[in-house]
Amino acid sequence: MCGIVAYIGRREASPILLEGLKRMEYRGYDSAGMAVLDGDLRVGRAVGRVAALEEVLEREGGFEGTLGIAHTRWATHGGVTEANAHPHRDDGRLGHGIAVIHNGIIENHATLKRYLVEKGHVFTSETDTEVLAHLIGELYRGDLEKAVQSALREVTGAYAIAVVCEKEPDVLVAARKGSPLMIGVGKDEYIVASDSSAIVAHTTQAITLDDYTVARLDRESFRTTNVDNDPVSAEIRELEYDLGQIDLGSYEHYMLKEIHEQPEALRLCMKGRVDLRSGQIVLGGINQFARDLARAKRVIFIGQGTALHAGMVAEYLMEDLAKIPTDVEFASEFRYRNPIVEEGTVVVAISQSGETADTLAALQEAKQRGAMAIGLVNVVGSSISRETDAGVYLRVGPEIGVASTKAFLGQVCVATMLAAFTGRRRFLAAEAVRDLMERMSEVPGHIERILEQSDAIRDATARYVERDNWLFLGRGYNYPVALEGALKLKEISYIHAEGMPAAEMKHGPIALIDEGMPVVFLATRNSQYDKVLSNIEEVRSRGGHVIAVATEGDEEIRDRVHEVFWVPDVPEPLQPLLTVVPLQLLAYHAALMRGRDVDKPRNLAKSVTVE
Repeated sequence: MCGIVAYIGRREASPILLEGLKRMEYRGYDSAGMAVLDGDLRVGRAVGRVAALEEVLEREGGFEGTLGIAHTRWATHGGVTEANAHPHRDDGRLGHGIAVIHNGIIENHATLKRYLVEKGHVFTSETDTEVLAHLIGELYRGDLEKAVQSALREVTGAYAIAVVCEKEPDVLVAARKGSPLMIGVGKDEYIVASDSSAIVAHTTQAITLDDYTVARLDRESFRTTNVDNDPVSAEIRELEYDLGQIDLGSYEHYMLKEIHEQPEALRLCMKGRVDLRSGQIVLGGINQFARDLARAKRVIFIGQGTALHAGMVAEYLMEDLAKIPTDVEFASEFRYRNPIVEEGTVVVAISQSGETADTLAALQEAKQRGAMAIGLVNVVGSSISRETDAGVYLRVGPEIGVASTKAFLGQVCVATMLAAFTGRRRFLAAEAVRDLMERMSEVPGHIERILEQSDAIRDATARYVERDNWLFLGRGYNYPVALEGALKLKEISYIHAEGMPAAEMKHGPIALIDEGMPVVFLATRNSQYDKVLSNIEEVRSRGGHVIAVATEGDEEIRDRVHEVFWVPDVPEPLQPLLTVVPLQLLAYHAALMRGRDVDKPRNLAKSVTVE
């Protein structure tokens, strides 16, 4: 979602702020802005990329000063205009010179705006954030920290903010509730950011702010309180990755880099967790809850988008390997429909960032109803990881591309280990666990072989890339992969695609198939292989062109399809770890051929931190 970066220290702020904004470009945004304080407060804003903001700053002679805030906006309240871009200022007639940047949504902004208008405030934008700037200005009595605390006591909603004031040129105030924010701690300097990618070039030490925490920073020190001005302890920790991990290196796009990082990402995900000698799975984050997990009467996986698809694979795994009734739910629906959470229910939240707003809120709802909460997240110290009773980090490294790739494989890999870990404590024999884990340890090497087909996948994609409607079909474990393949194609190429169970095609969608329509089948050798072959014939007889993901050595399928991408033979529960990879490459090549911005698809954000 939107990006925040702020700086106070001894160095010039604007180069650091611009660098931070560029490192957060992957989050998705439509405008950018900066405010720097050097006596007077100077504000520059622009619609479009950070490069457009740089042009504005150059035209205005550059912004000098060692205290500043900057922001990339993804429009929520109000259109994509310069007036709606951040930072927003308080009412100039008061003379405070306050500027605010904000991620999140102020839900009671309309009520607050009416109050402020009655007080004589004049608004210049359509945003909820400007309300916060005016409210802080209205409450300012010479102490910016106290004004921010007072304002936030009146606010309903989610926020991560950074605030500066002309009257206090040596103070930066930051606060959060429900939207991520951290403080990088350097030598006589601090960098506030919504993402560690904006910090790692300058320091490896950071504080992750908890909800309702307000931080007051000057160049030598900081203090943290809550909105009632009670002291709050802050723990400085090491960031979980370094600058080298977020550089593009020799790759043209982050998505391609992350697709190729998947073999090593899975090796790191499994490292220290799979003991092939004993047939044991070691998940330190949930060991103390192993008995509760084994006695669970029901498991519910919650997520959104790609994480939801991983949860659908996890549903198959948990019922197959652990024999526990399992459901998977859209987090956004779960929290609003009065869900049934009985005694013995375990809710597993899946999120790459650990900050997905709907997933976090659904997890909190489940906990209030008595569920045990487990998190499968990638970002250490994220909101979901702090909210859960237990959890397992993916450990696949930072994911910059908006379209998730290696995080999906990490989520499925951890879900496989979780299901086998639980199953071993119920009905699964040690030998069965050992065999499955031995085969899973071979998956990274298998993926490396699949990646060698990239050119062949590109050539096949080129034959169909002009078609505007695609179907992705699969059964069993590969049904969620069909959904994920369709999502990838939609996300980055803007081609309309639908994923569904292969048998569902006959219940309506078969009417869509016409001459030359691309239909992608997950057609690996598995328990429903013969059924899939029958579905392929139904598509071909109506003129559809079949692209199959099939098992190496399957000569039978060659003559039944127009294109085939091969994956090595693995047990059925492990097939999603392989079958998704050709679909990632297909989407990537299709997007390039259509001239899309692969890493920054329109209208999308990497982490959806507001509803």
